[in-house]
Amino acid sequence: MLRKRSVSLSGHATSVALEPEFWAVLDTVAAEQGLTRAGLMKRIDEQRGRTPLASACRLLALAWTGGDRSFAERHSTD
Repeated sequence: MLRKRSVSLSGHATSVALEPEFWAVLDTVAAEQGLTRAGLMKRIDEQRGRTPLASACRLLALAWTGGDRSFAERHSTD
């Protein structure tokens, strides 16, 4: 079952629906990066290019669980 979360990105409210397992991984990524969930979503949004947000979240979660930490090495545009 998908779990929907709301987030504000670039001043626009949006929502992302992901499976709970993906949210659990993303929460771990956020904690390890010292980010809130909203902060993590902002970074994902900044780096995703044309990839849909939910897909970018899933791809990050899969990469992270596979040991790929390259996301952590990229810097936010803040």
